[in-house]
Amino acid sequence: MKNKKVLLTGVTGFLGSHTAIQLLNKGYEVIGTLRDMKRANEIKQVIAENTSNIDKLDFAEADLMDKSVWNDLASEVQNVIHIASPFPRELPKNQDDLIIPAKTGTLHILEAASRNGLRRVVLTSSSGAIVYGKEKLKRKGIFDENDWTDISNVKDSTPYFRSKTIAERAAWDFIKNDTSGLELTTICPGAILGPILEKDFGTSANIVIKTMDGSTPAIPKIGFDMVDVRSVADLHIKAMEAPEASGERFVGSAGFLTFEEVASILREKYPNKKIPKFALPDFAVRLFSNIDKTIKPILIDLNTERKVNNNKAIKLLGWQPISTKDAVLACAESAIKLSLV
Repeated sequence: MKNKKVLLTGVTGFLGSHTAIQLLNKGYEVIGTLRDMKRANEIKQVIAENTSNIDKLDFAEADLMDKSVWNDLASEVQNVIHIASPFPRELPKNQDDLIIPAKTGTLHILEAASRNGLRRVVLTSSSGAIVYGKEKLKRKGIFDENDWTDISNVKDSTPYFRSKTIAERAAWDFIKNDTSGLELTTICPGAILGPILEKDFGTSANIVIKTMDGSTPAIPKIGFDMVDVRSVADLHIKAMEAPEASGERFVGSAGFLTFEEVASILREKYPNKKIPKFALPDFAVRLFSNIDKTIKPILIDLNTERKVNNNKAIKLLGWQPISTKDAVLACAESAIKLSLV
């Protein structure tokens, strides 16, 4: 049955594997795409530990830049959840290394979906496509689905956030001109925490890991809207299933937490771990980012509280995100179990 089969891109990633688990547990058949088939057995074992329907999962090797492969894959399904997108831990030398595959891959998938008469594509965007590219006085505030990152403001955006914004804009432009009846829904999650399933975890989990592993002497004055990976997977599936989600954009956040609040949640749970207590002055964070390059992408968030409003997903789709505290603790617990800290 075509309508029970879902094409899921980026199945090996943090969000991809959790989404596969939830789809399988709901009885869907899943074709999960990965860049390299060598990862298939490993990710299959991880997913099998969390579902009894592993026999409903198939894998396909697919590159975002390879147009032909998506046409074949789209012919087998009715819906696509497109999560795959390059996400580096450090700033790339050339922003096109992120922007071109993000945009081209999204268009290849939409073209294939349109050509094959599919029902809906759910695209993973980011709250980074909403809250950046602002003038200094407009950075603090509460943003929603009507707001967009201004990619021309390179001082207040990063290559990754520009790539997500460009890919999502291209997707909406495509749909506006498409005559096949294909529907599009986009999800814009904040920093994704929650249970890590294996060593290939999402970049956002570093918020928890670096607070616990002794690599951070003090806490930068930074905060993000955060969300549990299980809630984001659930939101993607709700967005795929609900008729009223067609043509809509949804913020995926459980609330805003500062790194200081993350540290305090962790200290309470793990009093014997060396969790930093002191705030790091902004100039020191900037200096430190020259040593630890993974800090560079978050410098634009120093001392700025960009918050998002999650009411739309709650009201329209009945979404109930796991609390930010539980997302932090689930992330920490799994990081300890996997010996990442």
